[in-house]
Amino acid sequence: MLKGMLTTVFRISLGLVRSMHDRYRCHADPVGFARSLGVRVGDGVRFYGISRHMFGSEPWFISIGNNCYITAGVQFVNHDGGTLILRKDYPDLEWTAPIEIGDDVYLGIRTIVLPGVKIGNRSIIGAGSVVTRDIPANSVAAGVPAKVLCTTDDYLKRMQEKSLRCGHLPAAQKAEVIKAIYREKGWFDPTARR
Repeated sequence: MLKGMLTTVFRISLGLVRSMHDRYRCHADPVGFARSLGVRVGDGVRFYGISRHMFGSEPWFISIGNNCYITAGVQFVNHDGGTLILRKDYPDLEWTAPIEIGDDVYLGIRTIVLPGVKIGNRSIIGAGSVVTRDIPANSVAAGVPAKVLCTTDDYLKRMQEKSLRCGHLPAAQKAEVIKAIYREKGWFDPTARR
C-alpha cells in the first residue's frame, strides 16, 4: 500500500515538474517549444498562448508556414476520436491526417483546425471558428463550420477605411494614441452613459 502511495506521489510530482518546465519553455521560446514537439514551424511565427495540448497527439503532423500568428486557445486536431467507439466492430478504423498552415496566416482566438485541412497563404481565420475543410489563399473565413466571407484584399480595404493609423507604434505608445482617440469621442467621460 505504501509503495502504491509513493508511486502515485512520484507520478503527480513528475507531472507538476513537467508542467512547470513546459510553461517556462513556452514563455522563453515558444517556437522552439513547438519544434521540440515535432511541429514544423516557419520563420517569423508568433504564438500568443502556446501549450503542449494545442497540438494534440500528432504534433509532427502539423506544418505552420512563415509569418503566422497563432493566438490563445487555438487547437490543432489531427485525428477523429469518434472512431474509438466503432473499433469494437472495426478494429482497424482510423482517421488521421496532416494540417498545413500557409505563409502569412492569422488564426483567431479559440480556432479549431480539423484533420486534413490546408489553410492557404495570406488568410485570416476569425475567432472561435471550426475549420473543417481547406481555406483558399487570400481568404478571410469564420464560423462553425468556417466559411469564406471575403478576400483578404477586400478585408484590407475595409480595415484601411476604419484604421486608427497607430499599428506601427510600440504597445505603450499605441495604447495612449487609442485612448486619446476615444477620449475625444467621450468614451472615458465618467459622466457619460453608454
